[in-house]
Amino acid sequence: MAYEQLKLENQLCFPVYAASRLITREYQPYLDQLGITYPQYLVLMILWERDHISVNEIAKKLILNTNTITPLLKRMEQQELLKRKRSKDDERKVIVQLTQQGKQLQEQAAAIPEKLTHQLLNGGLDVNDLIKLKDNLSSIIDLLSKK
Repeated sequence: MAYEQLKLENQLCFPVYAASRLITREYQPYLDQLGITYPQYLVLMILWERDHISVNEIAKKLILNTNTITPLLKRMEQQELLKRKRSKDDERKVIVQLTQQGKQLQEQAAAIPEKLTHQLLNGGLDVNDLIKLKDNLSSIIDLLSKK
């Protein structure tokens, strides 16, 4: 091939993309038990860490636009996992807070990361390699999100 740089095997983006899809697929059976999708799980993790935050803050943490996150939050509100309300201090801000049902999912979801890590470790990966991979990916995300 004349353009070696265009071979799929020479791309950084493909293994990152494929790994992301495959990891998300492994999460799915656990999330199905909770009745949520992976993007909803990400939103819930943010709110379990810090409840009563703005839509903008959630979008920023997920590196998404607010017009992408709003339909997701609307569906979660219909599922009674969270509530959205206008800020009393600034009408332009929409504040998101967990409902009791959203809070209760935290306990059920608490074991999910450990189950996935256990699965990877049983597959022959080393915990230090996983930590290094996460740190390297975080560095790439930090670098690329500054643009």
